[in-house]
Amino acid sequence: MLTLVLILGCLLGLIHIVTAIQLETKVRGPKWNAGPRDEPATDLPNVVGRLRRAQANYLETFPFFAALLLACIIAQTDDWRVVAGGWTYLIARAIYLPLYAMGIPTLRTLVWIVSIVGIALIGWAAALP
Repeated sequence: MLTLVLILGCLLGLIHIVTAIQLETKVRGPKWNAGPRDEPATDLPNVVGRLRRAQANYLETFPFFAALLLACIIAQTDDWRVVAGGWTYLIARAIYLPLYAMGIPTLRTLVWIVSIVGIALIGWAAALP
């Protein structure tokens, strides 16, 4: 079960990357995507920036989630804290992406906090098996 959560977390990271780049390519064109992307980001819809920031935020938190989850997998710690924390992080981060894309600030922040609680639960289990 924990391996599945980790795999789904990796897939969610790829969804962040693909979603952001697909929308920006739609706006800028395939020539931009295939090129070195040296042009500064000007006159892009706000949602492009939001998706980029959501992607960056995911990539900031995912290493902590993955490292702690791997520590629990290696130590064979799979109690309720790890399972609940893993699914909490994963579900919260899946909700976070569309909230950020739609520009919903307060709820988005609350969902981010929930994802951090998920990481904290896993960390608790990793530190105190």
